[in-house]
Amino acid sequence: MISAFPAASGTALLRVAIATALTLLMHGAGAQDRPAETKVRLVVGGKSAIFYLPLAVTERLGYFKERGIDAEIADVQSGARALQSLIGGSADVGVGTFDHTIQMQAKGQPVVAVLQYGLYPGFVLGTLASKAIAYAGPQSLKGLKIGVTSPGSSTHFMAAYMLVRSGFKADDASFIGIGVTSTAVAAARRGEIDALVSSDPMISLMQSEGLVRIVADTRTLTGTQAVYGGPYPGGVVYTTPAFIERNPAAVQAIVTAFVHALRWMAVHSAEDIANAMPPEYALGNKEVYIQALAASREMYSRDGRFVAGAAETAYQVLKLFDASVANATIDLSKTLVTRFIDKAQ
Repeated sequence: MISAFPAASGTALLRVAIATALTLLMHGAGAQDRPAETKVRLVVGGKSAIFYLPLAVTERLGYFKERGIDAEIADVQSGARALQSLIGGSADVGVGTFDHTIQMQAKGQPVVAVLQYGLYPGFVLGTLASKAIAYAGPQSLKGLKIGVTSPGSSTHFMAAYMLVRSGFKADDASFIGIGVTSTAVAAARRGEIDALVSSDPMISLMQSEGLVRIVADTRTLTGTQAVYGGPYPGGVVYTTPAFIERNPAAVQAIVTAFVHALRWMAVHSAEDIANAMPPEYALGNKEVYIQALAASREMYSRDGRFVAGAAETAYQVLKLFDASVANATIDLSKTLVTRFIDKAQ
């Protein structure tokens, strides 16, 4: 068993007891704010990816239903497609990266984050072992075919930023949409690309097969700072100000449900989490899936609060290669709303 905490230690047992007590208190204390059964359309770009794990835990453990939310979850090809669904009106709430809140403000279509569940982006850049690329730094990406979930996604932003930071142009590499989960692994197996930016469990599975060599890793604080030069926000729950205005109780219920999930994740082993997920999430290799969960534990928040300074880093990164962001006046205070996460504590 792989666990973030020693299974038999008094400290671990105390953590479990505290988390259980907090969950019981939250269930009772917030009952008066629970909305009547409310249907909310959520959208995510690759639900089975470990990047989105808190959403899967929230759904699988019934925390949406406990808060009176009938969650209809649409799983689309990428984070960029998820954002399109929200803006287009086919979804009410998105689960994805914080970057979207800045980019949409630049386009005059406000989107705000209401909870940050990912302390770090969680994306990994790897070169294909079969291509024998002599990677000496981001400059080695020039001219490569790089697989990303889709052009315009946060996986695309990561590689583009690494190029720009090294003095090249964002389009000095070719970016190819390879989707998420099994489609990304298939592209690597077929050798259709030279490198890729993906997340777990795909990265861990490709490593186990000797398909990729990791050259940049934002699943940890150290790796994130190496790529971005500071804290960078990972996964968030986001929606529109209009939806918040019409449905404040539903938004509060969703945020509180996610906090329950984050606290559950904090005191359970990677194996416990794997057992709570659908078998297909493991991509046919549960042992590697458990390893991937363990490798990604550090990137999840325990309370859903926004990390100080992370929004500023994201803004500085995006404006380097996104002209719409660079040419706009951005008010970072309008990219997030903290009252729901404050109340959920």
